[in-house]
Amino acid sequence: MDHLKDTQENHSLHFLDYWRVIQSRKEIILIVTVIVLLTGLFVTNLMEKRYKATCRIKVYQDSNNMQVFSPNMPGQSAYSPYFLLTELEVLRSELILNRVLENLELAKNWGREFYEEGVVLPHEQAIKLLKNRISVQQQRNTSNIDIIAVASTPGEAARIANEVARVYRQQRVEDSIEEVRIGLDTLESLMAEQNQKVIGAEDRLEEIREALGLSTIMMGVRITAEAERVRQLQADLMSYRVDMLTRKARLDELENLEGEGLINSLLMTVPDQSLEMLRRQETDFGIQLSMQLQNLGENHPDVRQVREGLRETKLRLQSAINGIKAGLRTDYLVARSRVEALQAELNQVESAERQAQSMKVLPFERAEREVRVKRAILASLQARAAQEGVDVALPRIPIKVFEEASPPNERDYYTPNYMLNIVLSLFVGGFCGVGLAFFIEYLDTSVKTVDDVERYLNASVIGVIPQKVKTLNVEGIESPHAEAYRVLRTNLQFSRKGKPGGAFAVASGGVGEGKSTTLFNLAFACAAMGDRVLIVDADMRRPVQHKILGISNRYGLVNVLMRDKPLEDAIKTTDFPNLHFLPSGQVPKHSIGMLDTQRVRDLISNLKARYDYVFFDSPPIMGISDSSILASLVDGVMLVVQYRKYPRQMSARAKRLIENVGGEISGVVLNNINIMRDDYYYYNSYYSHYSDPVREDDDLDKGISTPAQERF
Repeated sequence: MDHLKDTQENHSLHFLDYWRVIQSRKEIILIVTVIVLLTGLFVTNLMEKRYKATCRIKVYQDSNNMQVFSPNMPGQSAYSPYFLLTELEVLRSELILNRVLENLELAKNWGREFYEEGVVLPHEQAIKLLKNRISVQQQRNTSNIDIIAVASTPGEAARIANEVARVYRQQRVEDSIEEVRIGLDTLESLMAEQNQKVIGAEDRLEEIREALGLSTIMMGVRITAEAERVRQLQADLMSYRVDMLTRKARLDELENLEGEGLINSLLMTVPDQSLEMLRRQETDFGIQLSMQLQNLGENHPDVRQVREGLRETKLRLQSAINGIKAGLRTDYLVARSRVEALQAELNQVESAERQAQSMKVLPFERAEREVRVKRAILASLQARAAQEGVDVALPRIPIKVFEEASPPNERDYYTPNYMLNIVLSLFVGGFCGVGLAFFIEYLDTSVKTVDDVERYLNASVIGVIPQKVKTLNVEGIESPHAEAYRVLRTNLQFSRKGKPGGAFAVASGGVGEGKSTTLFNLAFACAAMGDRVLIVDADMRRPVQHKILGISNRYGLVNVLMRDKPLEDAIKTTDFPNLHFLPSGQVPKHSIGMLDTQRVRDLISNLKARYDYVFFDSPPIMGISDSSILASLVDGVMLVVQYRKYPRQMSARAKRLIENVGGEISGVVLNNINIMRDDYYYYNSYYSHYSDPVREDDDLDKGISTPAQERF
């Protein structure tokens, strides 16, 4: 349970750390956001206005306006989504766009627009530009396609969209007619070849007739009754053989087909409502799966359900196809058996007929039969050619434009989109601002929080001082900032495990971290609470305590250590009860670094006997020997670290220097915190138990543990 509570607290602090960075750097975030927003507006104003026009068309599959010879089978579907997807790609192809580019002279117009009069854009550049300005979209669950054109003028956008539709329609008609013409050419070639075969067969028939000496009258005469039977069987055999071959050709063709072509052939061959229904279900499942995959993942339950439905439908469809193919195969085998049986019967009849028929008539009839067969084939080819010729002449409507593109209003431009650009600029600016804030925060290695002190300095924080604190002799002991120093006094007592009073040095790693003000206000708070306090200004190079108290610095610590003046004469009284002051004094140049360890030790012992608290204003610990001497002799050293001023490595090094000379760190005072910004929650929680100074003193007098004491 405790572990879970600690984990929750860590997560809360982790989130608050991010929020603290945003709060502390909100000016940077705001400035970057404003700059990006202004840049976005400026770039938007510089962008050329573009207009959009849409031409809406309905696309039909390839067919004549009227079907004369071969109307659609009842089971044939007039809609295929794959057909529309293919036509979308055709609309985007260079086959269409090249003709649009040429018909509208866009290369010339754009050369004049982008460069100067008389300049023509290269074809590759012009076609690429046209592709970027054209888009085609299918309306969901319809055969309608929107052709969208974007241009620098409303009229040009409308012209491009309408021209694409017109060229596409013309291309569809030309392609359809070209396919029929190719078929006609093939039929004409086959007819010429078959006609030669008919002529050859007729010539052979005439040669046989002349060779056998048969007259034309004898050609229709039958010598026996079996001859008539033979003719009837031959006619039936030819009919059945054609039927068998037709079934075999159809079966062979179906065996070589797959996919959509196989299904369409089956529907045209064997109209089957269940097969059509399964084909429609497969198409619907395929469209539904494609639409869901655009918005959902592969493992989404809906996608998996649709895919399973598609798989089952395909299995059922394949089973139906196999059944139909098996039926067709059976029909073919039956037809073949019938032909074989009829052939066997014909052979028997012919055998009998040959005995009764003259040997002269038999070769002639065979040649005659061959002529009839070849003439029938030629007649079929001629009929098919005539049918295709009529189909070419019939009108074709591959597409229908039911909404032409019209020029938009001058004010209804498509781009730039001011609102979208503003929103994007705000988003990008905020993102860049936050990123820059975190980057600066990453580069900033100064001490920013109480946690930083405890984490990197491995020391306790005994005081947190807010920003804009003046000396308490100016603000007054009842000012809101005085509470921070009363808390500091309390925590200083507990840092010594209840030992009252003592001599303390207030040091810092660098210059300007606020140690002198911190020392004076702490001493002032202690004196106001009844302690006899002495402030010793040991910063002989940059003394400031005499300026705060308005006391002369002519004589002081230097004179006492050099034994030029008695201690009693060097200590000054102040205007505040219980507060005394020992200035630094004027330091001769030859006496820099003149602090003697033994003399300072004796002085500290003497002062501790006279006062409850003796506070030494120490110079910065880095590079000055006086600070090291004081740190090694006093009861404790308070290290003042200013919020966001120096790298934390400097404060850590200052702490190590104090510990290396044998000094004892009483605690760290985090100074100059901006409580209205990122560290407010630290400060708030830190002082939440110290809002009543009377209660604090009562607790100390009664020996009751306060929250600060519990922490130490």
